[in-house]
Amino acid sequence: MSTIAKEPETSHVVLVHGFMDTGSVFKSLRRQLERNGHRCLAPNLRPRDARNGIEPLAEHLRQEIEGQIPHQQSFSLIGFSMGGLVARHYLQQLDGAKRCERLITISSPHQGTLMAWLHPSKGAQQMRPGSNFLEDLAATESRLGEIPVISYRTPFDLMILPPRSSRLKQAYADHRLPVPMHRFMITDR
Repeated sequence: MSTIAKEPETSHVVLVHGFMDTGSVFKSLRRQLERNGHRCLAPNLRPRDARNGIEPLAEHLRQEIEGQIPHQQSFSLIGFSMGGLVARHYLQQLDGAKRCERLITISSPHQGTLMAWLHPSKGAQQMRPGSNFLEDLAATESRLGEIPVISYRTPFDLMILPPRSSRLKQAYADHRLPVPMHRFMITDR
């Protein structure tokens, strides 16, 4: 009796871009992940300037995931900059934590950024230190449950000010890397 070997299931990775970006910002990271056998989804969340807030972007993310990844399959989330906040809102407020295997945030303003004072959009206001949005995320961190959370940050970040604001308290691993700029965090080896 012969048995048919089952193909290993391809893992899904959802890449969530930041403020004023699109999914194409992950071009090199996506290529590397796909070479390693992962299936990637990098939606273009709109509006890119978050003028309507972070919540509608998280809802758009939810719709993209539900439309692109079969319901019985889990996935990992990687959020860059504001994308880490979009991912957290999706997981913590929109019931996304049920299917998520891990959350990785890269230079995300978990405690806010002073740079957010330079833009008038609602999303930028939500990224300001002490905003109600950030306080609500902090208050509901327990909804991440047992999801492994990893954060990456650089002390040289000039977009997330102060740079320590990229540290997520719930992260079981917090990696501080000597990368020279915010944008290089997703391209640096």
